[in-house]
Amino acid sequence: MTDTIECTYCGSDVRRHDPVFVAELEAGERVPAGAFCNYACLSSHIDAAGLTTGASCEWRPE
Repeated sequence: MTDTIECTYCGSDVRRHDPVFVAELEAGERVPAGAFCNYACLSSHIDAAGLTTGASCEWRPE
């Protein structure tokens, strides 16, 4: 029996889907930050957690 990897958003086993794995940089090292069933769960997690509020790729005050 294989261990399951639960989706960060819905809790389903990501190995049964088309998974997306997210990592963050901490002190220059890649650290796992989440596993999602697919882009739909990732998108829903981003929306539910408000992760895009106040975020931008580039900001120019002029």
